[in-house]
Amino acid sequence: MTEEWLIYRGVGEPHDGIDALPDPPPWRDFDGGPVEDGPGAGGTPDGNVARRLGAHRQAAEMHRPEPEELEAINAALYLRRPLLVTGYPGTGKSTLAHAVAHELKLGRVLRWPVVSRTVLQEGLYRYDAIARLQDVQIAAGGAAASDTAPGIGKYIRLGPLGTALLPTERPRVLLIDELDKSDIDLPNDLLNVLEEGEFTLPELERVADSEPEVRVLTDDGTKVTVRDGRIRCRAFPFIILTSNGERDFPAALLRRCIQLKLAQPGEKRLATMVRAHLGEEAAQLGAELIREFLSRSQSELVAADQLLNAIYLTHYAAPPTREDLADLLIQRLDRPR
Repeated sequence: MTEEWLIYRGVGEPHDGIDALPDPPPWRDFDGGPVEDGPGAGGTPDGNVARRLGAHRQAAEMHRPEPEELEAINAALYLRRPLLVTGYPGTGKSTLAHAVAHELKLGRVLRWPVVSRTVLQEGLYRYDAIARLQDVQIAAGGAAASDTAPGIGKYIRLGPLGTALLPTERPRVLLIDELDKSDIDLPNDLLNVLEEGEFTLPELERVADSEPEVRVLTDDGTKVTVRDGRIRCRAFPFIILTSNGERDFPAALLRRCIQLKLAQPGEKRLATMVRAHLGEEAAQLGAELIREFLSRSQSELVAADQLLNAIYLTHYAAPPTREDLADLLIQRLDRPR
């Protein structure tokens, strides 16, 4: 594969390749502004790198993707489209977001975990109307109510998706994790936001005449200014949607995404995964356990994090306890209940 066009190369070492990303296609060009430059707007390192990618990642080159993975990731970067990543648990779907953010120096990964009760607004922002009402009532009891009543911005916090859509020069990385766990409506509710790259905050639109600029809290814990109750991106975020393949998504969502299906990791990838997190010695001592894990994965659903747990714990135990612990920790996930 010709690699000159690759922005994300899967080398694991941070670089400024994102600055070479060409302009977006006209239909994905966004003009939000003014540009936000606060902490977390792109360059702030992610404190979760060691936990997510491994403390020994430099020696292991764990996250060097296969050619088809590189192509899909870079297609999503070039086209400013979300990347829908499907695969069994433990195949490294969520890790891709952290690997891209680390290598391209795009700051902390914004993570939005999805459950059956998740609704779109939770990802965009939260407005604590009850707390505001209480504070207004308290302020109304004072002698100078108009001076002491707090502004509406104190009660609004942007969610991960809302923060990702702030106008920044470099894209943020957003992980929407396990979308297939969502209510049936959420994938459709996402369509307009993903297509338009913007959203409104009705609570701020209603006061825009008197308060055109409102300071609100972001998912990063920093303050930004929202103007006229609307947020529109400049650099469309790099969004990874993960799915364990437990349901089908509507065609309208699929056509807006670049799709990537991750296969179960092979022996080499499992060994480098162990090496990245636990070091060279653990990878050598766990070689037999890796082979046993691969054999079981042919007929059972097992996850790579179970293997990591087993190798870590059995490092401290002696036979036959070691084998018993491995059996305890690596249990099939598709066992009938």
